[in-house]
Amino acid sequence: MDKGLHLMLCVIITMLLLRESSHTGENNIRSSNAERPEEDLPTLIVTTILEDPYVMVRSADLEGYCIDLLKALAAMLHFSYKVKVVGDGQYGAISSKGNWTGMIGEIMRQEADIAVAPLTVTSAREEVVSFTTPFLQTGIGILLRKDTVSQEMPLFHFLAPFSKETWTGLLFAYVLTCLCLFLVARLSPCEWNEPKNEENHFTFLNSFWFGAGALALQGITPRPKALSVRVIAAIWWLFTIALLAAYIANFTALLSSGSEQLPIQTFEDLVKQRELEFGTLDGSSTFYFFKNSKNPIHQLIYEYMDKRRDYVLVKTYQEAVQRVMESNYAFIGESISQDLAAARHCNLIRAPEVIGARGFGIATTKASLWTKKLSIAVLKLRESGDLDYLRNKWWESSCLHKSRDRWSPLQPQALGGLFLTLAIGLALGVIAAVVELSNKSRHTAGHIKKSCCSIFTEEMCTRLRIKENTRQSQETSGKANA
Repeated sequence: MDKGLHLMLCVIITMLLLRESSHTGENNIRSSNAERPEEDLPTLIVTTILEDPYVMVRSADLEGYCIDLLKALAAMLHFSYKVKVVGDGQYGAISSKGNWTGMIGEIMRQEADIAVAPLTVTSAREEVVSFTTPFLQTGIGILLRKDTVSQEMPLFHFLAPFSKETWTGLLFAYVLTCLCLFLVARLSPCEWNEPKNEENHFTFLNSFWFGAGALALQGITPRPKALSVRVIAAIWWLFTIALLAAYIANFTALLSSGSEQLPIQTFEDLVKQRELEFGTLDGSSTFYFFKNSKNPIHQLIYEYMDKRRDYVLVKTYQEAVQRVMESNYAFIGESISQDLAAARHCNLIRAPEVIGARGFGIATTKASLWTKKLSIAVLKLRESGDLDYLRNKWWESSCLHKSRDRWSPLQPQALGGLFLTLAIGLALGVIAAVVELSNKSRHTAGHIKKSCCSIFTEEMCTRLRIKENTRQSQETSGKANA
């Protein structure tokens, strides 16, 4: 019996030991697989091109927008990669022998699996390779140096702070105010008590001279005596002070902004001028865009670049930026890269017009299984905001703190409150003059026993018929002297 129990215990202990050893073996296999995950991951050969900020060399390592994008894609799709810089330094174009150069050629010759670079998606490239969904949108712009496109100030540059509509409104306000001043000075008995015997200092010319003097902040005679005239004078002084402050502020902003010193706004302006040479990257999609375009302006640009290709076409983007900074040269290229150049170099600027909307995509071999996977991954990165984060990270500029809002002439709407205040002041002045004249007519009517309305009408006619009254007074004085 004891032997049987002893035998059973030995069997149970043996089974437990075997079970433990099998679990230990499984754990060792799993830990070994966890320690070497990349052995089972596919490895992709990635070709790219050195261009700031997409791919740059920093301390023998590559970094930039495209490198960060590649890391994010590898983490999502679980692949490893090896990056190499394209041998001929080209993006990809058809050579004279009919072969494709650059990154497109390496993809076609299967020297690389994918190309992650600022590679523009075009129909010609799409015929020989496959592209993913674009990870960056761009267009074609003009990169200029600020001092090469500066022009002399126009003769009437001092009129630029206000728009044409604003100047028209100011002229109308000036004429209306002077006419109101002329009218009120005659209606108010406090300013002109005896029209037949006294001379009114606010003549037609004196009224306009008074208004002009206030615009120059000068004290001009005659000095108003009546309350109604003073109301109009005071409101006009307030109007001119605010107007001059707005003019000086906007003129200062105009001189400091330099927004009027860019005569090349469009590609048509670039073709018409003769001071600057212009070109693009040799063999780039931009060059073939102008070659294939049916637009007459684009054809002129292509003909110019093709005839002078040895002088105006550049090999690299860095060479293009350097040439723009050092000579009278305008570079035609991807607008998104030009924005970066203008942000990094504060003396560069991109012209407003952008044509040929296109995108940067990842190139793969034809019928590659990675095309759809990479496209979906790019869309996920866009939807999650990771692409925007990378854009903001690598397009950060030292010139951002110097940027200003684009200057524009002051429109009438900006001075709407000022014009309204002037209109209210003129109305109050006219009403005050009518009230003053009514009070005098009422007192006069009480003395001579006539109706107030008839006296008021006579006073109005007497004060407004200036020339007739002047002739009558001159004839009366002449007869008296005789």
